[in-house]
Amino acid sequence: MVLANKEMVVYCFDTLLAHYNSEEAAPPAFDEGQHPLFVTWKKVVNGGEPRLRGCIGTLEACQLINGFRDYALTSALRDRRFPPIQAKELPYLECTVSILIAYETANNYLDWEVGKHGIIIEFVDDYNTRRSATYLPEVAAHEGWTKVEAIDSLIRKAGFSGPITDSLRKRIKLTRYQSTLFTMHYSDYVSYVKATRGAAPSIAGANLGNQ
Repeated sequence: MVLANKEMVVYCFDTLLAHYNSEEAAPPAFDEGQHPLFVTWKKVVNGGEPRLRGCIGTLEACQLINGFRDYALTSALRDRRFPPIQAKELPYLECTVSILIAYETANNYLDWEVGKHGIIIEFVDDYNTRRSATYLPEVAAHEGWTKVEAIDSLIRKAGFSGPITDSLRKRIKLTRYQSTLFTMHYSDYVSYVKATRGAAPSIAGANLGNQ
């Protein structure tokens, strides 16, 4: 089993910096493989609670190197819930990479554990529209949700705006999964780059490591 690790997060930061510099990112220092994965960017301001800035990935297995390169940029720049991350935000960012494992079909919409499982819901709504959405394993616990609250929020995330009934919940096909993840703040990334490459990362001549 492939575990999420520091080098994967470093590659995501490398990829985002390379985008701002119109360069190619340095080759990654982790082994290739095939897994579903997600990249999450959060912004930490004045020591406060990290706030989500982007989170996109794939529930299908993909090549890890291509996947982290693509989703590092997609989640940072093209998550429709947020404006694109700007270079000046880099010193405040933390990045989490998630590798998804242990997919299981649940017996019903409550057959999962908060804090352990990520969940994928699939259902057909009252207008015969097929809908689906997912939350990673850490989301429900972080929000302090019960299982039903998480399910109801996910139904909304899937784009359904009608009344949420127990009948609707019972029509849900739920897949549960687990993840391994690794989180790194930009300041730790800078320290890693200095230690391994001899110089801090920079953008357009400005040394971001000094901020």
